Amino acid sequence: MNVSDNTNNNELNGHHNRENGQPLVLSCIDGSRYTGAVCDYAAWIAGRAGAPLKLLHNIERGNVPAVADLTGSIGLGSQEELLDELTSLEQQRARLMVQQGKLMLQAARERAEQAGVEQVITCQRHDSLSETLVELEDSIRVLVLGIRGEEHGDSEEGLGTHLETVVRSLHKPILVVNQDFAEPQKIMLAFDGSEAARKALAMVASSPVFRDVSCHLVSVGDPDRAEALLAEGSAELDAAGIAVKANCLQGKTVQALVDYQREHDIDLTVMGAFSHNRLRDLLMGSITAKMLLSTRRPLLLLR
Repeated sequence: MNVSDNTNNNELNGHHNRENGQPLVLSCIDGSRYTGAVCDYAAWIAGRAGAPLKLLHNIERGNVPAVADLTGSIGLGSQEELLDELTSLEQQRARLMVQQGKLMLQAARERAEQAGVEQVITCQRHDSLSETLVELEDSIRVLVLGIRGEEHGDSEEGLGTHLETVVRSLHKPILVVNQDFAEPQKIMLAFDGSEAARKALAMVASSPVFRDVSCHLVSVGDPDRAEALLAEGSAELDAAGIAVKANCLQGKTVQALVDYQREHDIDLTVMGAFSHNRLRDLLMGSITAKMLLSTRRPLLLLR
C-alpha cells in the first residue's frame, strides 16, 4: 500500500498537485454528516479508475476569528491583559481546529485504505474552499463533496454555502453526495443535447468508472427532438459497450427526472450543470439547483 501524507509547505502552497502525473480524485472532508459517504464514493471512483485519491480538509479563514478590538469597551488598566488572553484563546482554538482536521483526515485515509484504494494523499489547506479548489483544478479528475457542509449540522434542507460557487467555478466533473454510500449499479444520464450534456455522455462512454453499470439515457421534452437525441446518445454508448436503456420523458424537467429516478431505483444521476445564461438561471431558476434540492440520490455534474 503506497500512502503518502502531503501536508508539508509545498503541498500547502499548491505545488506537486499530481501524483505520478495522474489526475486525482479529490474528496472534501469537513466533519459533516456526509463525510463518510463522500470518502466512500471517492474511494469507489478512485478504485474503478485506478486513480490516486486526495483527501482535502479546508479551514476557512472566517472559521478562526480575529481578535476583537475592545478599545473603549473595557477599562484601560485591564485592556492589554484581556487582549493577550483573547489572543491566546484564539490561537489555541486555531491549533485545535488544525488538529481536529488532521484526525478527520487520518480516519478518512484509513477508511479509503480499507476500501482498497492503493494511493491516498491527505492535504490540509487554509483558504476559502472555492479558492482552494480553483487552485487545485488542473490536478482534479473528479471532485467529490457533500451537498451540505458541517455548518448546516443535521439539516435536511438547502444547499451548502459554497456548493453553487464551486460548481460554477470548476470545469471538472463534480459528484455531489446526499446519502450514505451505495455502490452504483444503475445510473441515469440526462441528455438534452447541450455542450455539458455531450461532455457527460462522452465521459460515461469512455470512463472505466461506468463499465458494467447499466445506463438509463433519458431526455425530457418534444418527442421528435428527444427521440433524435436518444438515438444519437444510445449509438455512442452502445459503441462503447455500455448497456443502455433510452426513454423519452414528458412533463416539467426536474419532476420528470426525479420521478423516473425514483421509479427505476437509479443509484446516481449524471447531467450537465447550469446554463451559460446566468440571467436566465436567476429568472427561471436553475435546473441544476432544483435537481440538487429535489433528488435524494448523488448527482454527478459536468460543465
